[in-house]
Amino acid sequence: MNEKPDVAEVKNVIEAKNVNRIFSVAGKDFQALKDIQLTIPQGTLAILKGRSGSGKTTLLNILGALDKPTSGQVFIDGKDVCRMSAYKREKLRRRQMGFVFQAVSLIPTMNAFQNVEFSMRMAGVRGKRSERVEECLKMVGLGSRMKHMPAEMSGGEQQRVAIARALAHRPRIIFADEPTAELDSAMGAEVVRLFKEMCEKEQVTIVMTTHDVGLMSAGDEIIELENGQMAGGI
Repeated sequence: MNEKPDVAEVKNVIEAKNVNRIFSVAGKDFQALKDIQLTIPQGTLAILKGRSGSGKTTLLNILGALDKPTSGQVFIDGKDVCRMSAYKREKLRRRQMGFVFQAVSLIPTMNAFQNVEFSMRMAGVRGKRSERVEECLKMVGLGSRMKHMPAEMSGGEQQRVAIARALAHRPRIIFADEPTAELDSAMGAEVVRLFKEMCEKEQVTIVMTTHDVGLMSAGDEIIELENGQMAGGI
C-alpha cells in the first residue's frame, strides 16, 4: 500500500487564478463563474458544492480541460492548460485525467473487464493491462463480476465499473460530476468511500461535484460556489 507523502512533499496539482466564464445567452452575457481562485493538493478528495446553477459543472469542465475560461488561468502540475493547443489538451485529458459522470456511459456490448481495458488502450497504456484491470475492478468490489455485461449489473455496479475505468490508466486527477445522483444514499456513501480509498492508495486527486449534504463531510477540501462565486466552507 502506498503511504501518504509527508506534508512538505505535498504539492498543488490544480490551481485556478482569477477564472471567469461568460456565456452568451439570448444575445446577452451571462457570467457563470466570477474570479475563481483555488488550489487543490495532491492526493485529496475535493468536493465542489452548491445549488443547481451555482457553476459547479462549469468549473469542473474548466479544471478538467474540457472547456476554457473567458479569462484567467488554470494550472495542472504547474502547466498553464489554457495556453495548450487543442491536441495537447486532449492528450492531457486522455493520459493524466479520468472522468466519472452521472451517466456512466459504459459500452453495452462489452463486459466490465472489456470496458475498463478499452479505456486503458484509449489512454495509450501498453503491457500488463489485464493485471491492472483486475486490480481496479477488485478495488471497487467487482472481482466476481468482471465478465458481466452492463445490462446484467445494477446502477451502483455500473457506476463502480465507471470508477474503475477512470482509475485504470493511473491518472493524476479524476473529475466526477454528480457521480452519486442516481444512487441511493447507502450506495452514494460507498462511492465516496471508494474515492477516499483511491486517494490514499493511488495518490490520485479527485474533484467531484455534489449537492448531497450527507456526502460533503467526507471531502478533504470543500469548495462552495454560490451564483458562480466562491463562498464560505461548510
